[in-house]
Order: sequence, then C-alpha cells, then structure tokens
Amino acid sequence: MGTAKTFMLLAALTAMFMAVGYLVGGPMGMGIAFVIAAGLNLFSYWNADKIVLRMQGARQVDDNERSPIIRTFVQDTKALAQSAGMPEPKIYIIDTQQPNAFATGRDPQNAAVAATTGLLNILSREETAGVMAHELAHVQNRDTLTMTVTATIAGAIGMLANFALFFTNRERGGMLTGLAIMIFAPMAAGLVQMAISRSREYEADKRGAEICGNPLWLASALAKIDRGARATVNRRAEQNPAMAHMYIMNPLAGKRGDNLFSTHPATQNRIEALQRLAAEMGVEPSSVRPRRAAGPWG
Repeated sequence: MGTAKTFMLLAALTAMFMAVGYLVGGPMGMGIAFVIAAGLNLFSYWNADKIVLRMQGARQVDDNERSPIIRTFVQDTKALAQSAGMPEPKIYIIDTQQPNAFATGRDPQNAAVAATTGLLNILSREETAGVMAHELAHVQNRDTLTMTVTATIAGAIGMLANFALFFTNRERGGMLTGLAIMIFAPMAAGLVQMAISRSREYEADKRGAEICGNPLWLASALAKIDRGARATVNRRAEQNPAMAHMYIMNPLAGKRGDNLFSTHPATQNRIEALQRLAAEMGVEPSSVRPRRAAGPWG
C-alpha cells in the first residue's frame, strides 16, 4: 500500500468520525467532531511519542550503560541510523521478557526506537540489527506518525460511538440506529487501522533489509520473536491494547494468517518475502551467524 492509499484511509477515518458525529448530533455534531478530530491530530503530532513511551514503561539508554549487551545495542542502532542517512534516534529499553520492539516519533528528527530486554536476550547481534533496521525504516517512511494518528482517531471513533446509543436523534432511527453505530463504527475504524498497519509492516521489512544489508537477519529474528511473543505475556501491552499495532510483532496474541482482524501480517508470509528478497540480493543463508560480540555489526 502506497502513501496515497494510506492518506485515503486516514481521510476515511476522519470522515467516519465526522459521520458518527452527524448521526449523534446532526450538523452541529458533525462540526464538533471535525474540531475534535483536528485537535486530536494536532495533539498526536506533538505529544504521542512521549505518551506511548511512558505507557510502555520505556527508559532511555545510552553508551554509558553497564550492560555490555545494551551498550552494543545502542552503538549498533546508531550505526544503522548513520547507514540509513538518518539522525540518531533516542533509544529506549522496555523491561519485559517478551521479545519485541517498536518506533515512535513524528519525524526522523524527533524519533525514538525501543526494544525489550527479552528481545536483546534471545536474538543474536545480527538479528537485533535486522529488527532495529526495520524500526528505523518505519521512522524514515514516516509510519510512526501515520500509525499514531490512526490509533488516536480510531480510538476516538470508539469513544464517540459509545455515546450514540444515548444521544442519537430519534428522527434518525432512535435507539436502533444508536446501537448500530455503537457496534459497527468502531469495527470499521479498526479494520482501516489494521489495514494500514499490515501494509506498513511489509514495506518496513523491505526497507529495513536494505538498511542492514541482509534480509535474512530480520527473517531469522521474526521467527524467534513470533515464538517468544506467543509464549510470554507483555503486561503493559495488555493494559494498552490500542498500541499493539506499533510493535514489530503483535504483543497481545499471535496470528496465523493475514485476515481483516489481524494488526500484523502472518509471520511466515513476512519471512518468505524476506527470503525472496535475499535471493534477489544474492545473500546466502550462511550469513546469519548466532553470535553476540561487542563492536561494529556486520
């Protein structure tokens, strides 16, 4: 899915929000909904990254960390950003045993990437580089802003729809219309949100492979993360499920297929796409080495 289609889906979410406002309160309700949507977009643009990091319990790290693994992680992430021609992002760690990672921020100049301690513990250095290259790709493609705004509007549609049952104008169908809005508006918003998320994951996989130079590093990492995410509970993610689509792997539950209700593509589909890309690039499977050493990656 390209930028134009993503813009169209975001516009559809905004229009949906205004439509629910109209059904709840008529023309005035639609006008109020438009003002709220504009306010939410503006608020998300400036503050969503801080809110997301705080909600996930992330702490910023740098080269002075005691842990050699974290120091190497920081150095490698900075090297990847330099390789991609990007400003160095702020780097965070989340203390949870579930292997996962995400990126946030409105643009490359105000970006942050985060990885869990579980991810650093189970992946090799090359695999970790593949994951962080994927997250940097999200930043470079401006996906972090898109997904944050999408989550904000979709969540607002759900909240507004809850009022529909009590405030819908009886001339427009009364309680039955309100009930329909309450059920179907959040569902439709969720479908749009998930469609944007799935398409962006494939694009970030491809660009991330280009940044780190080896698609198989990320392919190997995805297989391990998938197994680990299924077996380990991420308590903070469970408490804030609206943020699930921002992670490289669904932190709430694994999915076998690409379906309408999945926030992420099927892991096997992503791995196969990366393997095809590796073949096109002439990368050999032996290039994935299970080592963890200090110093430059690659």
